[in-house]
Amino acid sequence: MSSEDRYTRTRILIGDDGIEKLRNSRVAVFGLGGVGGFTVEALARAGVGSLDLIDNDSVDITNLNRQIIATLDTVGRPKTEVMEERIHSIDPGINTVRHDMFFLPENSDDLDFTEYDYVVDAIDTVTAKIEIAVKAEREACRLISCMGTGNKMDPSRLMISDISKTHMCRLAKVMRHELRERGIVHLKVLFSDEEPLRSEPPGSISFVPSAAGLMIAGEVIRDLIDWKK
Repeated sequence: MSSEDRYTRTRILIGDDGIEKLRNSRVAVFGLGGVGGFTVEALARAGVGSLDLIDNDSVDITNLNRQIIATLDTVGRPKTEVMEERIHSIDPGINTVRHDMFFLPENSDDLDFTEYDYVVDAIDTVTAKIEIAVKAEREACRLISCMGTGNKMDPSRLMISDISKTHMCRLAKVMRHELRERGIVHLKVLFSDEEPLRSEPPGSISFVPSAAGLMIAGEVIRDLIDWKK
């Protein structure tokens, strides 16, 4: 299938200029789990030209309920490797860079945020999420950060907002406090205002993280092409 045919239906929506903007964009996605995997999937299918994949985990049997790269055939393999293969099965022309790393303040200098047109934070570790936000702020890099999707059952309660307007999300509350301590008061986030179930570790299901990932991808794509309603 030619590149022209692959994006025919997308071109109807966003035109040649939109296709070109996406092809020339580079997006880094931190975390390839239930949220991040679906984000990457949608970015690749939309034609984002370069994708950096940051994750240090391997596919686990417990991922089968919600992660797009998790199948019985991929259990035990590095998530970045499986995701890269999936991207290239969609479009071999997409440039991919794998970073098999657990992102923390100690190794944050290993990644140059000035190379990215957008960063997606789809990880769970608060320390890492804060470091991503601080680094993106310092480098003037666009960022969207996913708040908690665990213990939730209603994807219609997901929304994209500034972190200052979040509620009913414990992770967002922690992030707000920690970022204010660092002089950051604004951050684009996806969060849910659904009251979570109480369980540790948090429960998950197929349709909430996936919906979050697709919403994040949509926000990134609209921003990259300067979409105006």
